[in-house]
Amino acid sequence: MHAAARTGAPTICLYVLDDAAGRAPDGAARWWLAQSLRALGAEIATRGGALVLRRGPAARVIPDVARESGACAVYWNTVAQAPHQAVEKQLEAALAKLGVDSQSLPGDLLVPPSAIRNKEGRGLRVFTPFWRRVLSLGDPPRPLPAPKELRPAPKLASDTLENWTLEPSKPDWAGGLRETWTPGEASARARLRDFLKHTARGYVGDRDRPDRQGTSGLSPHLRFGELSPRQVFHAARFAAAENPAIGPGVDKFLSELGWREFCRHLLHDHPNLATENLQTNFDDFPWKPDKKALAAWQRGCTGYPIVDAGMRELWHTGAMHNRVRMVVASFLVKHLLIDWRDGEAWFWDTLVDADAGSNPANWQWVAGCGADAAPYFRVFNPVLQGEKFDPDGTYVRRWVPELKDVPAKLIHQPWQATPIELASAGVTLGKSYPQPLVDHAKGRERALAAYAKIRKG
Repeated sequence: MHAAARTGAPTICLYVLDDAAGRAPDGAARWWLAQSLRALGAEIATRGGALVLRRGPAARVIPDVARESGACAVYWNTVAQAPHQAVEKQLEAALAKLGVDSQSLPGDLLVPPSAIRNKEGRGLRVFTPFWRRVLSLGDPPRPLPAPKELRPAPKLASDTLENWTLEPSKPDWAGGLRETWTPGEASARARLRDFLKHTARGYVGDRDRPDRQGTSGLSPHLRFGELSPRQVFHAARFAAAENPAIGPGVDKFLSELGWREFCRHLLHDHPNLATENLQTNFDDFPWKPDKKALAAWQRGCTGYPIVDAGMRELWHTGAMHNRVRMVVASFLVKHLLIDWRDGEAWFWDTLVDADAGSNPANWQWVAGCGADAAPYFRVFNPVLQGEKFDPDGTYVRRWVPELKDVPAKLIHQPWQATPIELASAGVTLGKSYPQPLVDHAKGRERALAAYAKIRKG
């Protein structure tokens, strides 16, 4: 937009909904997309422009709009993913036939994948050397200012958001999303400022505590390009220079931004990240499909309070605390031996920040089949995780209200309470709250046996 506006020519702001270019957003992310486009349209209008919406294959729709409008140039931000790059090639060829100039500009990453290669020309598969290499390249280019004014172009036909039916209606399950989030660039910038001012100082310790407001909440804004990683990087660096006390928190926060980058680079090298194990020895893993257990996990009815709290938070808000994401994912793939792809698909549908790189890469990390994966013998104990990171049970009480009166020492393992303690808390195991789907020790033992089989193979 900056490059187009700088030409001084009338500017058409076009968004194309191309469900075939890359992995189409699902459920919660479609809701976010609608709100984000609404906010973008309003912002563009304040600068004298208009947002045109079209649906269809981008390689056909964009040349059509260029032809209709008599455009002399087309600008876009490149996305370093195989399906998007294929569309870019088709688009460049189609525009060249029309005599229309085209320019793709970076915006989605801190550094291009071509800049982070090993001696054999492949991408790095371990995060620490990857991030060290990114930082060694120096700070990424500074973000460009949004144009203050856009020269309006002749009015073009546009779809409406309502026609795209991105938002649920019958039933309207998005009430919790509306309650939790305000999509759009203005909200994203405010959230970033608030994080750097109030939260970054305690980030190193608080980021693992689901009972505290210790994270940035920026992932969906990054997912939809309402903030770029370069904006986040430079704002964080500037804040740390102004206030050195937040330096350790900012460094840790930027390494999390680096993990997003790492996942995007993995996706660039492995376009089938959501369906194929990065470590092929996992292709013979003895998964145990179980529709009933999968449904109990999806509904937050596993009998493990920290797991159930996370799954219910996800359903209501479209997000889940990062520490709890690891716990619930480990429970599905290791305690229940259900294929990580089933969990990844559920997250893809229910997360507002469902990202084509981070979502499958993180699931593969937990399952042990991905890049820089968690060791196979690491099986999160949901009771100990709850006691360590939600010691008073604040998080569980919020999302699993049927346990709100259980004492803190028992809230993460209510099955250990005496009948009198359960009665006084109003809990009947197996009725008001489920018994555990699986015993932790037995589930761990079964998981280790399964992992041992593929290690031998």
